[in-house]
Amino acid sequence: MKKCLTTSLTALALATAAQAQDVKVDALLIGWFVQNTDNSARNNVAPAAPLNYYGLGGTGTPNPYQNGGFSIRRSEIYLATKVNDMVSANVMFDPNQAAPNLYDAFITIKPVPEFEIKVGQFKPLQTFEATSIAAADLIFVDRAQLSRRIGDGRDRGITAAYTFGDKAFGVKASVGAFNGGDRANESNGTKDWVARVDFNIDTTHKFGVYTLQGSTDFAYNDKTALAAKTFSGRGVTAGEVAEVIDNKDKTTNLGAYYYFNSGPWHADVEVAKGLLGRRFASVGTAGAAARQHLDQEYLGYFLSGSYTTGHHIFAARWDFMNYNQGDKWYTAYNPYTQSAVGVARADGADLTPKFHEFTLGYTYAFKPESVRAANVKVNYINRSHNYLLPNAGETGEKGTDSVVVAFQVWF
Repeated sequence: MKKCLTTSLTALALATAAQAQDVKVDALLIGWFVQNTDNSARNNVAPAAPLNYYGLGGTGTPNPYQNGGFSIRRSEIYLATKVNDMVSANVMFDPNQAAPNLYDAFITIKPVPEFEIKVGQFKPLQTFEATSIAAADLIFVDRAQLSRRIGDGRDRGITAAYTFGDKAFGVKASVGAFNGGDRANESNGTKDWVARVDFNIDTTHKFGVYTLQGSTDFAYNDKTALAAKTFSGRGVTAGEVAEVIDNKDKTTNLGAYYYFNSGPWHADVEVAKGLLGRRFASVGTAGAAARQHLDQEYLGYFLSGSYTTGHHIFAARWDFMNYNQGDKWYTAYNPYTQSAVGVARADGADLTPKFHEFTLGYTYAFKPESVRAANVKVNYINRSHNYLLPNAGETGEKGTDSVVVAFQVWF
C-alpha cells in the first residue's frame, strides 16, 4: 500500500509540473461514516461460496458485514490533456485503493467531430449509471448494485462511436472489443464484444440499449489445461466440464435505460439481464462467490427519483438484483433452502440470491449551482436480510440496514 501511495503521489507531482503542457488535474475526495442498525453485522457470518453473491462490503458500498466506522471512500485523481482537436488522453487513479489503483488510462482520437476512437483501459459501455454518471455527480452515496456489479469495472480494449443529430435530438452508436480480463493484459484470441446506442431529446430525456457478448475467462483459454478444471466446490462430471469448454464460459449482458432531468425533478430507470459467466467463475479457483450453474442468469433493475430545492436534494431509490433468475443448480436439491434432498436447512434460512435495497437520501449542497463542488449526503439503506447466516439459537436469514453520512469535495 505504501509503495502504491508513493507511486501515485509521484505521478501526481510529475503531472502538476507539466501544467505548461496543458495537463488538467482534478480530484474527488469522499469520506464517509457508516453505522449499521443490527448487531448481526458483527455477530453473524456470510455463507461460504457459492452462496455468497452480493456486491456488499469493502470499497464498493456501505459495508453491512461490519458494524460501521469512518473511511475514505474515494480519493480519485484525474489527469486530462488535449494535444489538439483530434487527440486527447485521460488518466484516473486512486492512491487510497489497493493495487492496481490505476482505473482509467485511455487515448481518444477524433478525426472528425462526429466520430471518435477510444483505446486503453476504461469501462466497457455497460450500464448508463456506471459509464455516464461521474462519481462526483451521484445522487446517492454509491451506485446501484446493477451498476456496481455489471458496469463499474474497467477493462482494456477499444471502442468506436459515431454521433448523429444535435442537442435537440441525437443518436450515438458505439461498438467495441475488450480483453474480458478486468484491467489485465491477455493473449487469448477471444474477446468481449460490446455495442450500445444512446438517444437524447434535448437534455430532458436520455435513453438507450447496450449489450456484451463474451466467452472464455482470460485466465483459462482454449488450451487443454481447462479440461482439468472443475466447477468450484461442485465436483461435476466430465460431461459438465466438457460443457464449460463448449460454451467457453459464456458471459452476456443486455440492458436498457431511461434518464429524465427537468428543472428540479430527476428520475431514472435501468434494467439488465444476462449470463453471470466469468463474473462468478465456474472453472478454476472461484473468488468470494461462484455460480451454481453454467447457464445461470441474473436480472437486475433500479428506479430512482429526486427533487432539488435550493441547497437541498431529496431522493429515493429501489434497487433489485436476482443472481439466479432461472433458479438453476447442479445439485439434486436446492442449495439455497435445503441441506439434502427433501430436507430443509436446519436454521430455516432462505439464501436464494434475490437482493433488494430501498434507499432514502438527502443531500446538502454548499454551492447549489455546482452540487459536485462540495456536499454532504445522508442515506438510510433498507436492505433484504438474506446474506448472513443465523447463529445458534437463531432462525432465518440475517442482515442489517445502514445509515451512511458522506462528505464530498471536488477540486
